[in-house]
Amino acid sequence: MTVAAGDNTADNVSMPSRWSKWTLIVALATAWACGSVSSPSRALTGAWGGDHISITVADSTHLEFDCAHGDIPASLLLDGGDEFSTNGTFVREHGGPIQLGVPPDSHPAVYFGSVAGDTMTLGVRLTDTKETIGTFTLTRGAAGRVVKCL
Repeated sequence: MTVAAGDNTADNVSMPSRWSKWTLIVALATAWACGSVSSPSRALTGAWGGDHISITVADSTHLEFDCAHGDIPASLLLDGGDEFSTNGTFVREHGGPIQLGVPPDSHPAVYFGSVAGDTMTLGVRLTDTKETIGTFTLTRGAAGRVVKCL
């Protein structure tokens, strides 16, 4: 059987069109880029504490460190591997009164880590200076042991 180019007769229905191939390619690429449906993100909530750190996670996340604090404008979301990485701020504090007109020592930071059961490992790195603040181990529901600057 001979089919002329561009012939869209019933005899040519079994041959996929160029448009349907591109539609399939775009759909597969979109599905791949969006990740797996079987591993959705899970939000952490509640209080977490450890040596030199205390975290409160709700709609946003607040962190207290020895002589510092941090904020993340969202809750911490775990990926399918129970890991997280998110941006926030890290502010160094100092002893004595807060001085009016002096800007805080605030830095953009990335907070990253993982959770296994009720234990969180958290790393903090300043993105503007590339300084690593440290790695902390926290327990869900535990009070943090934080010493504030006097």
